[in-house]
Order: sequence, then C-alpha cells, then structure tokens
Amino acid sequence: MRKTFFLLLFSAFLFQNCSNKTRVSGAAQGLTSSAKEAPRRAEILFLGNVSTHHDSGKYAPWLAIELFKSGVNLTYTTDLKDLNTENLSKYDGLIIYANHDTISVSQEQALKDFVENGKGLIPLHSASGCFKNSEWYIKAIGGQFASHGNGSFTAQIANPSHQVMKNITAFTTTDETYVHQKLNPDIVVLTERTEGARKEPYTWVRNEGKGRVFYTAYGHDDATWKNGNFLKLVRNGVLWAVGDKVEDQIARLKIPNMSIYPDTIADFTARHIVPKIQEGLTPEESLKLIQVPVDFDIKLFAAEPDITNPIAMAWDEKGRLWIVESVDYPNTFIETDGAANDRIKICEDTDGDGKADKFTVFADSLNIPTSIVFANDGVIISQAPNMVFLKDTNGDDKADVHEIVSTGWGKNDTHAGPSNLLYGFDNKIWGSWASRVSMGK
Repeated sequence: MRKTFFLLLFSAFLFQNCSNKTRVSGAAQGLTSSAKEAPRRAEILFLGNVSTHHDSGKYAPWLAIELFKSGVNLTYTTDLKDLNTENLSKYDGLIIYANHDTISVSQEQALKDFVENGKGLIPLHSASGCFKNSEWYIKAIGGQFASHGNGSFTAQIANPSHQVMKNITAFTTTDETYVHQKLNPDIVVLTERTEGARKEPYTWVRNEGKGRVFYTAYGHDDATWKNGNFLKLVRNGVLWAVGDKVEDQIARLKIPNMSIYPDTIADFTARHIVPKIQEGLTPEESLKLIQVPVDFDIKLFAAEPDITNPIAMAWDEKGRLWIVESVDYPNTFIETDGAANDRIKICEDTDGDGKADKFTVFADSLNIPTSIVFANDGVIISQAPNMVFLKDTNGDDKADVHEIVSTGWGKNDTHAGPSNLLYGFDNKIWGSWASRVSMGK
C-alpha cells in the first residue's frame, strides 16, 4: 500500500508525498535507475557522534544549510546500525564526524561495498580516528589520527587547481592541530599545515575502487564551523565525492537561488540583518527546495489560485483535504476593522489522479481561524477569542451550524493564539496556546 502524506508551503502549494515503505521501518526503497538519471537533489547520510565532545548535533544542521543550497540533502543519524547495505543504498555519500572505535564485520562490508561501487565517503576531523579495527577503513580514508595539540593556524593550499579548491582561499582558525599516521601514499593533498619542520597533510582526496573519498582534519571547534571557507570546502568536497554523474543531475535540476545574503552565513549563533524578502516561487520551483525522506517521492496536490494562504489543514474519512485559508492573518480584526475574509475550503480529488480538482467553501466570513479538527460529525476551529463548532446538516458540504463552544482566548497577538488542535486517544481535543499575557488564577 502506498502511503500518502502532504506538505504545506507558505506560498500556498500543497505537495503529495508518497512512499512504498514507512520511514520508521528503515526499509530501503533505493534509488531506481530512472530516478538516478533524472535531475534531482543528492542524498547524504551524516553519521554523527553520541557525545558532545565532537558536537555533531550542533554542527550537522549548520552544514546542512550550506549543502542544501547546493542541491544536497542531509539525513542525520548517530546509530551505527544505519551502516547496512539496505540503508546505504538510499544515499549518494556518507559523512562521518564521530568517535566510534570499532565497526562490525557486516558494517565494514556494507561500507566497503558502498564506496567501492561508486559512492562518496566524506570523513571529517575525528572520523580519521574511528573504526580502529578496520584496516580497510584506515586505508580508504587515506590516513589515521595519531595525536593533536590545539592552536591558531592557517593551512596552506597545496593544490589550488583541484576541483575541491575552487573559490577556496586559505583561512585562519583555532582548532585541534591533527597529526596523522599510516598515510596512504596515493592521497592527493589539497591543504597542509606546518608541523615543526615538516608539512602535515590536512585536507586530501583519493579514489577507492569506483568511489571517491574526501577528508579534512579541520572541524573540532566552533571557530572552524563558523568559518565560511570551511563550510565551502566541505561542500565542495561532498560534491566532488558524490561524483560527476550526481553533480550533473543536481546541475540539470536548476535549483533556484533563494539566498538573501551576498555570501555564506557561517556564524549561525549571530543575529543577521535581513536585507530583503525572498521572492515567491512556482510550485515547480518550490519542489526543488523540499527535502523529504529518501524513501519518498512528492508531487503537487493543490496550488494557487485554487487555494489561498493555507494556515492549517486536516483530512476527513473520505480522503478530502480541509484547508483553513486566512486572508486576514495577522493584522485584520473583525472587532476593529469590521472585516472577516477567511474561510474553510474542502479540496477533493474526484478522478483519482492524486490532484485536487474540486474545491468547496465549507464556511466563510471567518476571522483568523488558526486550526481545525474533526469532531461530532463536524469540525472545531480555533478562532480567538472563541472555539467554534461548525457542521453541515443537509449534505451540501456547507456549514449551517455555527456554535461557540469555548471563549476567552487571547487575540492581542495573533502569532500566539490557540492552534494545533488534535483529537486525542483519550477522546479529548488537545491544542497549543502561547500567550504573552500573564495569567491569573
């Protein structure tokens, strides 16, 4: 059975998300031959750390932002069990930033097959100290961590003509100063750090079977992860490691550039002035900027002008999508403006093609409804200051019952009103409400 999910974009596009497998099962669908050939985003698995000594839980989202702009989706895990043939088949490359001392025989074989059959391996920093029991892994990476100090340094670019070093300039950072051992003689050194009287390889690439390996020793401290050149270096390394074919697929997708900043935002802990508002996109262009689990595909269900400003939605037992459309949100109030322009619309697919073709206004003249849930053969909507029950009694899909079931909800700040109504297993309606007003007893 295909499972259908829906994503809602603020630009009022609804997309249908389909899969043959549930995500939680971990069952692999894999990338079909036709999917691999078609323009698409790349898929990368990030194996992170279980402790905060190397804080992958903090850094992976920062890297994901940089990669996403370049057409690369990142999926995060700390579970070594994800290194299996079935799961790895979903991805174009594997990033490792962790401290896992050992790897099982089956996991090693899965990783070996993954890389040698043409996928990318991107070990970062502490990954060169992982899997000490695997001679293949150490050889594949191209070297092994031996020791480190800590300090400020500038690694010099040793191979400026390599594809990975495009638009990369030497940068200074404070980080752990890695020294390596068991260096593979076939590594192609891209950057090197001065260590005493010698040059220590610090970033390199190599081939392993049909696969490509990119490694850099950078990456222990915030100072490095907040450096735009480091993020670009890793991005370039990922794109090189996944191979020319995947990189071509990304290029042919022609992903729109939605950045509102002139350069990479690297310090994600700082406040940044917003220079402009992002422009709206067509559904087709928006589709290129959606990440879904690798088991899933996605297609358009409904878009403007059939729907307008969707703010909440729910499915009924007939497979119809009920949309709360809010024109008034957030600044138009019936109490002060005398306007109530919002409505609830039923979106229905009548011919079974997976796209809504019938649109019925169930209720209109509403004012800033923020959530909807089915109950008692009708719907309850949160519409501060009230909770309202709406019901169709004559079968025309138009509400003819309007009943206030609760009142007193704050409306001074429409961003903090009641929302997210859900029918609980306990036969109660649950929801969320945020308020900036102090509550009395």
